[in-house]
Amino acid sequence: MGARLRRRRWGAVRVKLQKNTLLALYSVLEFAARPGEHIPASEIAEKYGESAHHLAKVLSELVRARIVESVRGVGGGYRFIGNARRLTLLNVIVLFEDPAQELQAAPEAASATHDALARVLAEIDQIALATLGSVTIATLLKDVGRSLRPEDAPADATAGPASPVRAGEAGGAEDAAASVDAA
Repeated sequence: MGARLRRRRWGAVRVKLQKNTLLALYSVLEFAARPGEHIPASEIAEKYGESAHHLAKVLSELVRARIVESVRGVGGGYRFIGNARRLTLLNVIVLFEDPAQELQAAPEAASATHDALARVLAEIDQIALATLGSVTIATLLKDVGRSLRPEDAPADATAGPASPVRAGEAGGAEDAAASVDAA
């Protein structure tokens, strides 16, 4: 009996980002959705199931990049200070990982195959980088606002922000996306 080939559904292939990178993206989106507010790191950590200590390391990199600022004391936290219309997903990603990763070296006998595959994968990487470099935080916040289910939307303007943006699901506030556009 021969070995069977396992079939996979390729529709589910996704760009894989490191945990810190995803946490940084989620944090930036949370802060940008609530411009002017000081949000405690513990609030973000709790929403995404991370320790506040781990998140603090990620946020310190965002502070160094002047995307958020840290405010100490009562009423402190972190506040978005970047330009949501100019800040792209790629700008955040490159703070945490090198998008120009190479394929692992192939055995010499497979070098022609490896080279052909490497060229295709390099082209795919360039397309992914171009896409990540063209999507701004403001654009993503608009998309989040359009993706809200009616039950997730605030009942009225005084209801405050809707559900937070979470890993793997849509969320956020339409009003926050509009206020980013107005800024």
